[in-house]
Amino acid sequence: MKIQWTSFYLLILLFIACTNENKKAEGFEVIHHGALKNFMMQGDISAKADLAELKDIDHLYALGAREKLKGEILILDGQVYLTAADSGKLTIEQSFDHKASLLVYASVNKWTSFGLPEKLQTYEELESYIAQTAAEHGIDVNKPFPFLLEGTFSTINWHSIDWEEGDMEHSHEKHRKSGPNGTLYDRQADMLGFYSSSHHAIFTHHTTNMHLHLKTKDESIVGHVDGLALGENIVLKLPVI
Repeated sequence: MKIQWTSFYLLILLFIACTNENKKAEGFEVIHHGALKNFMMQGDISAKADLAELKDIDHLYALGAREKLKGEILILDGQVYLTAADSGKLTIEQSFDHKASLLVYASVNKWTSFGLPEKLQTYEELESYIAQTAAEHGIDVNKPFPFLLEGTFSTINWHSIDWEEGDMEHSHEKHRKSGPNGTLYDRQADMLGFYSSSHHAIFTHHTTNMHLHLKTKDESIVGHVDGLALGENIVLKLPVI
C-alpha cells in the first residue's frame, strides 16, 4: 500500500509539473525598458537595455529604438533587424550586439491566427478589432499584449529614426522626419505590435494604444509604422494563453 501511495503522489507531482510547463510555454509577459516621455520631456535618449542580454530568450518578439535614437529595433521569433542611416539611406543589420533607448518585448511560443474582416480599413478600426478579438479569446486587455499582422497592405507610412546628436527638442513629427521615411503601396509585410491602454507616453503615443514595427517580405524596409490602410487577406495573430 505504501508503494502505491508513493506512486500516486509521484503521478500528481508529474501532472503539476507538466501543467506548469505548458502554462509557461503558452503564456507571455510583456516587459519594457525606457519610455517615450524620457525622450520628449527630458531629452534622455541614453541606453536603457542591452540586446545581448536577450539573445538566449526562446521565441523572442521585440520592438524599440536604438541607443541615442540612431535606428529602429525589430525582433521576430529571435531574428533581429536593426536599422540605421548611411548618408540618408536605410541600412539593416542583424546583430544583438547593440543597446536600446526604448525596448518592449515578450516571449511567445504559440500564436492563433484570425483573418481580418474586409470591412476593416483604417488604423483606428484595426485597433478596436484587435482589442475586441483579444478579449473574446481570453487575453486580459487591461494588460499589454503582443500581436502580429501578416499580408499585403494597401499603404504603410513608415520611418526609421536617425536623431541628430545634441538636439533636445523632441516631437513625433521631428522623429518621423529625422531619418529615412516614406509610404509603401500594396506591399507584403510582417508587423509586430504591442497593444496597451495603460502605457501612453511609455511605449505607445498618447493618441493610440498600439506601437507597430514592420518588415517587408523582401526585407528591404524595416521601420516604425506611422499609419496604414489595410488590404485583403490580412492575418492577425494573437498569443495562445
